Amino acid sequence: MNRVRDGAVLLCLGLLAAAGSLRAQVREENLTEPQATYPDGFGLVNGLVELAGGRVMIADPLGQALVVADMMAGTADTVGAVGRGPEEYNQPDGLFPLPGGSILLVDLGNARLTVLEPDGSFGETMPITQGDPVTGSLEILLPRGTDSQGRLYFRPMGGRMRQLPDSAAVARYDRATGAVDTVTWVKLPEMRQTTRGGPNNQAVMISPVPLSPEDAWAVAWDGRVAVARSRDYHVEWIHPDGSVVSGARVDYEPIRIRRADKEEWAESLGGGINIGIMASASGERRVSMSRGGGPDEGPDLDSLEWPEHKPAFVSNGVWVTPQGDVWVERHVPAGAPVWFDVFGADAELEGKVTLPAGRDVVGIGQSAVYAVRTDDLGLQWLEMYRRAGN
Repeated sequence: MNRVRDGAVLLCLGLLAAAGSLRAQVREENLTEPQATYPDGFGLVNGLVELAGGRVMIADPLGQALVVADMMAGTADTVGAVGRGPEEYNQPDGLFPLPGGSILLVDLGNARLTVLEPDGSFGETMPITQGDPVTGSLEILLPRGTDSQGRLYFRPMGGRMRQLPDSAAVARYDRATGAVDTVTWVKLPEMRQTTRGGPNNQAVMISPVPLSPEDAWAVAWDGRVAVARSRDYHVEWIHPDGSVVSGARVDYEPIRIRRADKEEWAESLGGGINIGIMASASGERRVSMSRGGGPDEGPDLDSLEWPEHKPAFVSNGVWVTPQGDVWVERHVPAGAPVWFDVFGADAELEGKVTLPAGRDVVGIGQSAVYAVRTDDLGLQWLEMYRRAGN
């Protein structure tokens, strides 16, 4: 009897030691001080791509600026000009790498996608919107990622909404053939629908519940799609052939939502996309798009429906590094340092990276992390953090 009991104790101690060994394998990297801070503020850094030689291309839709900056030297050159012509842009927004060193520019104000060649010249363009908004066949190609074959990954927003959606597709668009296929499905945040007015003058408003759980995703250069699942926090890799690599569930301690967290959420609002459909006297319809605007006053926090706790991770906080790791930004209490979980190609947790509080990551390069700090006037200051060993 004693032997069995002692053996059980030894087995238990062995399991605990193994668990401690696994925890020790999770690397921690603290990025505390930026190596460089760009000397001028931006209205909104919504697109950033790292270029050869350590420079970065930055798109600021609110400032209508598209620049190539040398972070270490603190200098920048303007790319193109503002306008509606063939080599101009209006509200330059997202930036995504393409094969051969080209870059895809989301020209939001002109509702088109433009290829920027490696020499800085403007190449082919295509409209962001496809189809007819009246028949419900409208498709909006707002990319969230690209791959080495030049394909675009986006979340379809077209069609007529007949009921509150609980999930959405992650779609892949082939620019060479125009074919669209579905890569996977992701959970959306909880939605609330309110109706105002009478039978002949009725307005229906659909809005997400703030800080409710939703899946988040990003694209690797080789065409894999990384998804952070919110129902039980884990990461999945969806490979180009459709196979799925799923990691183990990650335990976390839920963070209670307090007043400071609600205020921090409200401060993060702004810079949303406005989409309008206008009809001319001849019946021709044109879709207009812009970022920013809206009421100056924030939402009434007390009138909103809030969950009791924050979800495990931030809804737009998933990044794939050039090395193929997945970074998932964790929710933390308001004012706490920024925290990313790092997952490998097997979708298992292998590291943790922290940045100073109040930073929003806008890009991850070969050896640096790019983040912005927003001041009291709403200006964003771009910082570069050099990673260990680089």
